[in-house]
Amino acid sequence: MKIIIANLLTALGLATACGHGQNAVNADVKQDGYEVDSFTTKSGKTVKFHALVHSSIRIEYDGMEIQIDPVTKLGEKTIDYAAMPKADYILVTHEHHDHLDTTAIKRLTGNNTQLITNQRCAEMLGYGTVMANGDILQLKDDITIEAVPAYNTTEGHLQFHPKGRDNGFVLTLDGLRIYIAADTEDIPEMAGLKDIDIAFLPCNQPYTMTVDQLLNAARMVKPKVLFPYHYGQTDVSVIPSLLEADGVEARIRHYE
Repeated sequence: MKIIIANLLTALGLATACGHGQNAVNADVKQDGYEVDSFTTKSGKTVKFHALVHSSIRIEYDGMEIQIDPVTKLGEKTIDYAAMPKADYILVTHEHHDHLDTTAIKRLTGNNTQLITNQRCAEMLGYGTVMANGDILQLKDDITIEAVPAYNTTEGHLQFHPKGRDNGFVLTLDGLRIYIAADTEDIPEMAGLKDIDIAFLPCNQPYTMTVDQLLNAARMVKPKVLFPYHYGQTDVSVIPSLLEADGVEARIRHYE
């Protein structure tokens, strides 16, 4: 595993332990027209997740802005990134148009914005901090990013997301561990993810997972809270009740 150290920080200052007893508050609160879920980290800091569209997530943490796969327009839904603060960090999982949008990136980029992505997207954009599966990037004492595999396993679908090309991310904010799966099926590597507090899992075959695959993925990852996302026309309304016995709280947000 390759370790990338940013801003001259050392791994000795990293808080990696999962924050136990983190409570979700203000669930399903509207802010600027988007559903927002707030969580408290082990040190009492607030992390807010804004459900924007499809696989686009805005995260607020400790005065910082983190944008995941920002996309300006998808179907009939348009996101006004110009009305949002500039991003401190932009994470792009892979090259598909519903994840990589140069217009959204441009609107969110300020003087100190850092774009973090895979090799292919960095080549297409001409810049970016490159992470491959297995890399760890330490941004601050209390912020790390792990790039994890994201790929298809079903025959006939392998070309959509080939193994080794794209990234999922595990983002740790002051001990709060957040798994952003990106476009993937229920791959065996998920079983190796530990102490995940919040997971975002996609659910739309043929590109990502069926409902049954998502349930299997959730049972491998065992997050405290699960957000199905990237679900297109898939009916995900049954997921919360099907995961109750597993101790996973699934919340449906309007990403589509």
